[in-house]
Amino acid sequence: MSESIWIVALGAVVAGFVQGLSGFAFGLVAMSFWVWTIEPQLAAVLVVFGALTGQIIGIVSVRRGFALPILAPFLLGGIVGIPIGVAILPSLDTYFFKAILGSLLAFWCPIMLFSRQLPPVRFGGKIADSAAGLIGGVMAGLGGFSGPIPTLWTTLRQMEKDVQRNVIQNFNLATLAFTMLTYVATGIVTAKMVPMFLIVAPAMLLPTLMGARLYMGISETTFRRIVLGLLTLSGVAMIASAVPHLVARL
Repeated sequence: MSESIWIVALGAVVAGFVQGLSGFAFGLVAMSFWVWTIEPQLAAVLVVFGALTGQIIGIVSVRRGFALPILAPFLLGGIVGIPIGVAILPSLDTYFFKAILGSLLAFWCPIMLFSRQLPPVRFGGKIADSAAGLIGGVMAGLGGFSGPIPTLWTTLRQMEKDVQRNVIQNFNLATLAFTMLTYVATGIVTAKMVPMFLIVAPAMLLPTLMGARLYMGISETTFRRIVLGLLTLSGVAMIASAVPHLVARL
């Protein structure tokens, strides 16, 4: 077995555990392994496939806190946003976009993490929830990163742990499934990628279940810290991947 296959499997193991625990962040963790060994288009498809697989596992293993009235605006925005992301992908300056979004996450999430007195965000209602879903959908179409903005928004809302997890989990499941179907329909997914799918899915199965089991026993405060910590790392990773390319243009 080649070195790249081992790294793909290792990335799936670690990313599966993190997704099982938090409900998102498969792409963030997996790409930290895969970006060094496989081509970007394959990596983007594997991120969507792996994250989708993890969400399906999560739906079976973590079923607390389902609230359709809370979830629906996020889903509506996400479904509208995915085709937009797919359509603008060829012309978007993805590095500039990642730098801006990464800076937002890397700046704001640590403030939330270390500030105990921040009040919950109440304004905007379902319209603001739909807007967060729309941005998440656009980012899903751009490469499977559907989680960061809806996760940040539900954290700002200070939703209960199980409700927040359920929103993130079901939103990601729906948007990633739609993104995967779009990839298949547009020919982005090819037959040559199937063997990699058969490596990622088995490798992440047990770690995802272990992460989901651990989630069941953690407190509201611990879950919030995990989510904000992962969002911060997501922002830093986006900046790190974008800045070298932006600097090279100067």
